Amino acid sequence: MSTHAPQAAQAVTLPTTLDEAVAALAAMPAAVPVAGGTDLMAAVNSGQLRPAALVGLGRISEIRGWQYQDGHALLGAGLTHARMGRPDFAALIPALAAAARAAGPPQIRNAGTLGGNIASAAPTGDALPVLAALEATLIIAGQGGARRELPVSHLLAGVEMLRGGELIGYVRVPLLHAPQVFLKATGRTGPGRAVASVALVLDPARRGVRCAVGAIAPMPLRPLEAEQWVARLIDWDNSRALVPEALTAFGEYVAAACIPDPAPEPDGSVTPLPPAVLHLRRTVAALARRALGRALS
Repeated sequence: MSTHAPQAAQAVTLPTTLDEAVAALAAMPAAVPVAGGTDLMAAVNSGQLRPAALVGLGRISEIRGWQYQDGHALLGAGLTHARMGRPDFAALIPALAAAARAAGPPQIRNAGTLGGNIASAAPTGDALPVLAALEATLIIAGQGGARRELPVSHLLAGVEMLRGGELIGYVRVPLLHAPQVFLKATGRTGPGRAVASVALVLDPARRGVRCAVGAIAPMPLRPLEAEQWVARLIDWDNSRALVPEALTAFGEYVAAACIPDPAPEPDGSVTPLPPAVLHLRRTVAALARRALGRALS
């Protein structure tokens, strides 16, 4: 495992099917599932985690690809960021491919998986705002071959959680056949952890705009009122044109919804936001404005 953590694990199980992995977790309640291990090994090497056993998911071929299903893409949880970043996948779900390419340096993209990004639920997970904007659904594998569906937003918000012995098997994403954009701002040049990120997708069939803001809160935020407001301004029947002033207003609307002003004090005074928070709000506004502009261009 690591020369820095010789006591990290006492047993390693390597199942070859999803149901075998679920059975292994049920038999060893203290076991931790691991795919790419990019988050797990960081926790182990820092001393934050000492798993008694590991269930490796790397040999389960059924969750390493994708297939079409009733107007959706059924994505295996074992898909790596590197695989999702390739052109054939980008033609299928452009925003998710863009997020995968921005997930970090090559060693992270080669190892990290879609399911791991969801299960770890780190606020800076690049795939999370894309999945929230796409309103993706998780297919959860349970004991005895059981499968249940769970909106990804419910898991990320803690409304519903994985039960003992369950694993994320697949992610079902609607194929919108319309522009999608993912943008993120980092604290340094090159691939890195997001300070803020925005995923935006158009849904022409429903004449809708879906936007999710990542990294600024424990879970991706959906500015629903801003989505509905701008969708009413778009000329869906012709060129999907939008005046520049509306783009700017949309960015500010999204930013204010996700990073609101403080509530007034009892005496009516309002404490201004700290400079760092104001800068973050301007960053979100710029990302949202650019994302919508690119989607409509």
